[in-house]
Order: sequence, then C-alpha cells, then structure tokens
Amino acid sequence: MVNIDPILYIGISQSFFAAMLISTKKPLTTANRLMAAWLFLICIELVFALLNSKVIEMYSFPFIAFTYGPLLFLYIKFMTNPERKFNWLSLIHFIPFLVFFIVSVIFRERHLLKDLRNFFEPDRFISLRISYSIIFFLSVTVYSILSFVEIRKHQNNLKNLVSYTSGVITLNWLKVLAISYYSAFFILFILGGLNMTGNIIPFDPYFVVFFFITLFSFVYSFYGIKQPVIFGDQIIIDHSDKKDNEKYSRSGLRNDQAETYLNRLIHIMETQKPYLNRNLSIQDLADLTKIPRHHITQVLNEKHERNFFTFINEYRVSEVISRFKDPQNNKYTILAIAYDSGFNSKTTFNSIFKNITGVTPSEYREKMTGIKK
Repeated sequence: MVNIDPILYIGISQSFFAAMLISTKKPLTTANRLMAAWLFLICIELVFALLNSKVIEMYSFPFIAFTYGPLLFLYIKFMTNPERKFNWLSLIHFIPFLVFFIVSVIFRERHLLKDLRNFFEPDRFISLRISYSIIFFLSVTVYSILSFVEIRKHQNNLKNLVSYTSGVITLNWLKVLAISYYSAFFILFILGGLNMTGNIIPFDPYFVVFFFITLFSFVYSFYGIKQPVIFGDQIIIDHSDKKDNEKYSRSGLRNDQAETYLNRLIHIMETQKPYLNRNLSIQDLADLTKIPRHHITQVLNEKHERNFFTFINEYRVSEVISRFKDPQNNKYTILAIAYDSGFNSKTTFNSIFKNITGVTPSEYREKMTGIKK
C-alpha cells in the first residue's frame, strides 16, 4: 500500500497557511474570499483523508471536490468584475455538493468508492456510485468550460479598454489553471476506469487525487497571492455595455458628433502620440481627448472598425516602421525600438507587427535597411 501521509501533511500545511495569507490580504475582495474558502476546503479534504487512513472513516465517498469547479468559476467571475455583488443565487452552484454531503453522511459506514475494482458490483448502491461518477464528471467538465469561456470573454473585453498585454490583467495563469484542472481530473477518470476493469494499473488512482490537490494548492495560492485586484483605480469595466450596448442604439451619440470625435482622436494620436505610453488605457485617452470613454469605444467600433487595442497598436507599428527608416536608429535593436514606440511585450509586438505588415519585424527591417538585428 502506498503511503500518502507525507503528501497529505504537506498539502494541509500549504493550503491552510495560504488560505490564511489570502484571507488577510488587502483589499479583501469577494474573489479573495472565494480563493481563501477554496484553500480552506482543500485543507479540510486532506485532513479528512488523513483521518480516514489513521482514525475513522469520515464519509462514504469524497464530496468536497464538488465545490472546486464552482469556486474556480466564481473566482474568475468576481476577479474579472470586482464590482459584482455576491448573492444567494450563486449558492445554486453548490447544490451537488450539498446533496452528496448529505448522502455521504447517511451512508458513512459504507465504503462505496474504497475499491474501484468493485465499482460495478450489483448491490443496492450501484446506481448511487454511477450517479456520483457521472455528476462529478459533468461538474468538472462544465465548470472547466465555463471558466475558460469567462476568461476568453474577459480577454476580448480588454481589447476595448487597454492597449497592452499583461499577465496581471489577462489572467492567462487562470486559463492554464482551468485547463490543467480539467486535464488532471480527466486523467484521473481514465485511471479510475482502468482500475474498475481489474489490476491494469499497479496503484490506486485515489492516491493521485491527493497528489494533484496538493500540487494544485501550491500553484493556485502562489499566483493568487501575487494577483492584485484587476484594474484597481485605473480601469473599471462597464458591464452595462453588453453586446456593444445593442450596437449603441441608446448611446445618444449623433452621427456628426461621432465623426467629430473620430477626427479628434486621430488628430491627438498623430500630434501628441499618447500611444508611446506603454500602459495607455482607454480612460487615459478619454481624459486626454475629453471624450467619454464609452463614446470612444463606439466611435472606434462603428466609424473606424477597430477596437481600442488594435487602434493604438497600429500607431505603434507605424512608429516602429518610421524609426526603422531613420538611419540614426540603426544602432538600436528591434526590441529597443519597439519598447520606445510604446510596446511593453516582445511577444505582443512580434504578433501585432506580423499581423499588420505580413512579415516579422526582423524581415521588415532587413528588407528596408539590410540590417540583421
């Protein structure tokens, strides 16, 4: 039998102290409360597993894992919209957890999932085991998809708000986490299925769960502690403009006024070059142009057929090309010129430059000047 006690002790210590750190983190947002709750639940599940192996059977099958998917999804929703209020409807996501908690307590003395090789044993609990497995698989799948979609929606929305990319605001770490979360449990389901058919694998996949949960708590808490409140005082997402505010039918912006705004935007971009600010946001441009932020979004989308991100970075690419043409810049590397032109990421610069020009920055510069840098 595999001794998993060291993993359990490590996981308990890690998740408990990480939860304590996050629960005292300032500002204590709803997202941070959800993260702390998740880590405390991980700690509790690992404690239960330790008690099960050392003292007394605490439950007939694991039920706390039914909270992981909902908590991941809700954390993302509240992280991407800090102004969202938690209400009782959010508790609907935890109904499967409550149901299987009650069932597990009722049948506490029955080890329903202790040995997966007896999973299909035709007793009176077979329907319960099958229902548990199907619902758990659906929970993991559905909430992983919802989490991924929520992050993608957030990242697409950012293109109307900021002109740069940053792990702090894009939440790519959460996207990777959502994918890893599903992948790990999917592998577990496969191992469990193999274990049900006999001694195909030389270990109990039940042990894999705790290794994964411990590793997951390390990664989640590491990035969670580092993650600041998105936007803070700089940008606040206006979620009332859903679906581009029904194509801005209620914005009250007249066509001639939209044209005036667009001309003003282009004039300021060309004369004052605000795009050289690597962290330029739509609020910064609104303050500079005296144009309401939502009108900037509308004008760019309707009159210029671009989002804010594309609009700003097209000027940055033009600035880079302009500097390539100046012989005085031949001594500088492409990346130095890109940063000086307003880009804050090598990856973003290379991607946007090639998307606009059709060639890489090095190819463009070499063709123009013959310089290979």
